[in-house]
Amino acid sequence: MTQQSTKSAFTLGFLLFLGLGSLGYLVSEAAISIKSLERTVTVKGLSEREMAADIAIWPISSQVAGNSLEDLYKLIQNNNTTIIEYLDKYKITQSDITITPPSIVDIHAQNYGNKQHIKFRYTGTSTITIYSKHIDHVREAMSGVIELGKKGIVLTAQNYNNKTQFTFSGLSDIKPSMIEEATKNARAVANKFASDSDSTLGKIKTARQGQFSIKDRDATTPHIKKVRVVSTIEYYLSD
Repeated sequence: MTQQSTKSAFTLGFLLFLGLGSLGYLVSEAAISIKSLERTVTVKGLSEREMAADIAIWPISSQVAGNSLEDLYKLIQNNNTTIIEYLDKYKITQSDITITPPSIVDIHAQNYGNKQHIKFRYTGTSTITIYSKHIDHVREAMSGVIELGKKGIVLTAQNYNNKTQFTFSGLSDIKPSMIEEATKNARAVANKFASDSDSTLGKIKTARQGQFSIKDRDATTPHIKKVRVVSTIEYYLSD
């Protein structure tokens, strides 16, 4: 190899070395820049309100017993009439009342137990359900229900599928303001974090709105609901 060729090869190698070094530096700087852009903080913002229920669902179940189906149905009818008259005293109207067909049980038709000492062959259960937006009227009627017992009406205990409910149907009206409040609270937390870390809070990178939950405020006040939502927001940070 001639001296000229050796010199050219050395020059070419040196230039390649400089080029690769410069490229490595630029890539490194770009990586650092990208990494700095990815500095983020994730915070949660809460919005919580207490709202009065606006719908009451109150099932009233009564039970009778007898040995004649005809007499049994008369007892059921009398009970239903007495209950409806009682509800009318509390301004609960017919339009808010639904009477379901009674459930009749023939004890003698059962395949178990000793039937010789059974006093009544038939038992019947009737349910009157109140569905009303007049929460105060329903609550007043519930508080005085012992009056029905004094009139000889046997009220049955409520079960899981047949229990009093108070519901809140106005979620769509308060959703926007609650989401706004949750977002503001999240930003306040993020600003505090940025200040404590000598950083500047940037734009939102991602935002996730949690599901709204509606629960009783506590076990003794089911007519007061606690509405809650949590938003999760990720912000960019910069020095």
